[in-house]
Amino acid sequence: MNRYDPPPAVDVARRRFVQGLALGGAATTLGLLRPARAAATGPAMLTGTDFALNVGQMPVNITGTPSVATTVNGTLPGPILRWKEGSQIRLHVTNRLRVPTSIHWHGIILPFDMDGVPGISFDGIAPGETFVYQFNVRQSGTYWYHAHSGYQEQTGLLGALIIDPAGSERFTADRDHVVVLNDWSDDDPASIYARLKKNSGYYNTAQPTVADLIRDAQHMGLREAFAKRRMWNMMRMNPSDLSDVTAYTYTFLMNGQTPAGNWTGLFRPGEKVRLRIINGSGMTLFDVRIPGLKMTVVSADGQDVEPVPVDEFRIAPAETYDVIVEPQEDRAYTLFAQTIDRSGYARGTLAPHPGMEAEVPAMDPRVWLSMQDMMGDMSSHDGHEHGNMQGMDHMQGMQDMPGMAMDDHPPAKLKTGPGVDMRVPTPRTNLDDPGVGLRDNGRRVLTYADLHTIGGPIDKREPERDITLRLTGNMERYTWSFDGVKFSDAKPVRFHHGERLRIVLVNDTMMHHPIHLHGMWSEVENADGDFQVRKHTVTVQPAQQISYAVTADNPGRWAYHCHMLFHMEAGMFREVAVA
Repeated sequence: MNRYDPPPAVDVARRRFVQGLALGGAATTLGLLRPARAAATGPAMLTGTDFALNVGQMPVNITGTPSVATTVNGTLPGPILRWKEGSQIRLHVTNRLRVPTSIHWHGIILPFDMDGVPGISFDGIAPGETFVYQFNVRQSGTYWYHAHSGYQEQTGLLGALIIDPAGSERFTADRDHVVVLNDWSDDDPASIYARLKKNSGYYNTAQPTVADLIRDAQHMGLREAFAKRRMWNMMRMNPSDLSDVTAYTYTFLMNGQTPAGNWTGLFRPGEKVRLRIINGSGMTLFDVRIPGLKMTVVSADGQDVEPVPVDEFRIAPAETYDVIVEPQEDRAYTLFAQTIDRSGYARGTLAPHPGMEAEVPAMDPRVWLSMQDMMGDMSSHDGHEHGNMQGMDHMQGMQDMPGMAMDDHPPAKLKTGPGVDMRVPTPRTNLDDPGVGLRDNGRRVLTYADLHTIGGPIDKREPERDITLRLTGNMERYTWSFDGVKFSDAKPVRFHHGERLRIVLVNDTMMHHPIHLHGMWSEVENADGDFQVRKHTVTVQPAQQISYAVTADNPGRWAYHCHMLFHMEAGMFREVAVA
């Protein structure tokens, strides 16, 4: 098979690859398999104010194929770092690689020259050198750290970062478990990216089929089924394109353990257990639930929120959620994190005793993108994935008008081009949509509309000005950008030091984009402009518009980008200059 041909729909080794080896984890230099850490304990925890971190490589065998991981202190993921709010931290990071490296302290408010982004905040850490990060800790909560050099984050250079408050926890628990999710591939990330550039659908093994057309005709009628196909063909879009990279090459890990490895967190019946869930993956959105247990969300991106009881939540790359569960029975529960495209999952177990397991639920059916994911407010608001004929007819009418393309709908006059294959004239502004695959699934699913940061905004001032940025791309060319301009061609976005401003993001694509502003908080607003939730990473759904207020109180040069690794690599990255 040509390396750039689409993969076959069935792969005899796929199940083993998705499930991984029961041992999981890292291997010794002699090639003998061993777990990275015992399944019940997860990564090691380092506490204090002075840390020595060594970045290196070590052989691993996660799927049955020997590979090499980039590690911190020899583990995948790296050790949990536990700090105290109000302390001064020193981190001695030594590079044992043959190439430069870096560590970015994700979500931490610190001086820009300690932020760890080569080419923006410092030069990077050369092979054999040690860089000392030093800063005061002015926040608490659940965060994480990762490389900002090449593809090292994808190959394992990441770990959890927990900051205990200076006082007591607002939401107390009897037990505390850190849960790091990530996606692992034995393939070289550069090869994955090269395949996407040549064929953006390379890893999508769920393309629309004749069987899908027959099923739709039975469900919605032949006319509407054909209209649905006509709509997608007219737009040259793929309704099943939920993830750029899937379980065809990824195995999904929980605290470094494969599904077969079964990381286990212990509890005693009747205890309150806090789960600090971090999505450290390069490209994967996970939908997380614990069958048989209600979760209460108490923190988002390290910031305490009014408690929200849920059955399930979606977590995008770089986001963190803290939930509290209260298992009453003397039995095991499965912690289940299925991917948005339903090609695979990570899983672990909560149990009163080591070695216990619970039933692993079947993955939900894969659901196509809907009209609201393509057209925003021009489509129906009923949330049903089949859309409606009115919207389809409107699209066809626009296509048939002389000189009028989909993207030129007045008054927006939005242009497409080589780097932009789609525009959304009327993006939706709803925060209460759980997203494709989670709508009307019978479970209570978290949305941004449910999140209310305790204490309100840090800065009570109204924004003085707005900056609107459109999230753009061309799937066929696999290019991603802000406003159709990739990073290499873009000028810095300039904030005036001390100002309060509003950033408006409009997603002109059918992909989710978790957007991360370094060095400053993003205070998400609802459609009426009222404060909603404080975050460091804001996920914008397809055809959605989200706004948030920012106080430019941290001078320096800052990275601003999509946290989908290959979207960032392909150009969805800007520098923000605060002066």
